[in-house]
Amino acid sequence: MSKNIIPSQNRPTTAQPLTFNLFTLTFLLFTVYCLLLNSCSDSQKEPPTYIVVEGQTMGTYYRVTYADSLNRDFSVEIDQLLKDINLEISTYIDSSTISRFNQAEESLDLGIRVSEDAPASGNRHFWACYWKGLEIYQKSGGAFDPTVMPLVNYWGFGYTEQRAVTQVDSAAVDSLRQLVGMNKVTLEKGEQTILRKTAPGVQLDFSALGQGYGVDAIAEFLDGREIKHYLVDIGGEQRSKGKSTRGSVWRIGISLPQEGAQKEEIVTSFPLDNMSVNTSGNYRNYYQVEGAKYGHTLNPATGYPERNALLSATVFAKECLHADALATTCMVLGPEKAMDFIRRQAGTEAFFIIGNEDGSMRTEYTDGLKKYFK
Repeated sequence: MSKNIIPSQNRPTTAQPLTFNLFTLTFLLFTVYCLLLNSCSDSQKEPPTYIVVEGQTMGTYYRVTYADSLNRDFSVEIDQLLKDINLEISTYIDSSTISRFNQAEESLDLGIRVSEDAPASGNRHFWACYWKGLEIYQKSGGAFDPTVMPLVNYWGFGYTEQRAVTQVDSAAVDSLRQLVGMNKVTLEKGEQTILRKTAPGVQLDFSALGQGYGVDAIAEFLDGREIKHYLVDIGGEQRSKGKSTRGSVWRIGISLPQEGAQKEEIVTSFPLDNMSVNTSGNYRNYYQVEGAKYGHTLNPATGYPERNALLSATVFAKECLHADALATTCMVLGPEKAMDFIRRQAGTEAFFIIGNEDGSMRTEYTDGLKKYFK
């Protein structure tokens, strides 16, 4: 039996519209798919929802702003973390690790620790502040000194009764200075690490480290939960990561270092791109006696509140603990020595506001910040 085969050029034209319709349908379905895919992609690019956790700690506020696609509330964990830190480094808690050392006559057993780099079996918050304090003490030639606590209490800025010194006793100041110096504290390393003091009155003070360390501890906590965007703020000490609530790099303002100035009054602002910042100054925490002003920044070498032309020191560094210690160091050193000191610290920038004799102010800053003033 034979079949009639029609050459392709002679096939009925009615088959052509069917082929065209199938192609059109396929194209339309593909187009719709692409539109849906782009729509999903665009929705993923929308700014994430930010969560704010805030409260009180270390005599000030804390505020943590972070973005989390899972919408997790870390308020309980963050608050507990700060409580744990205070239980080790707060001089206002009698049972804290640092208070137990300060109250001890000779020594305190602080658990197993082999070296500065080895993990501690306990008191890890205390150790982190201790080692950083010792590091900056050595780098600054003693301008930063965690054993300044006896003098802090004398001048009325410590954990003892808050009071203004109405009459300075130079003999008392000189006597207390004999208790100051990190050489007055020694470590005995063995199975148990024993922290010893050369005299019963030797005391440690981590107030120039605590807030910065708290910021870093919270940042580390968020990093461990894979949070990509956050700003941690404890009393104005801050550390950032990723993008802000506006979808751009986080920005911080430098307050006007003037009595009566509101915190909203700023001199300038800077981007804070995956960095930490701390500002130290005496323009808010001071008292006045018979026309003389006494700030809370003490010079370990003299035993007296430091008075120099540096009104505020803002330090940028990767870790807030580091920036915290360096900013205090700058306030002790004064503008010229402080600028030289900061320029020797790798990965660190600084912005100083300096008082002139006529009452006006000027600014100085490290080379790394020049690009923000072009």
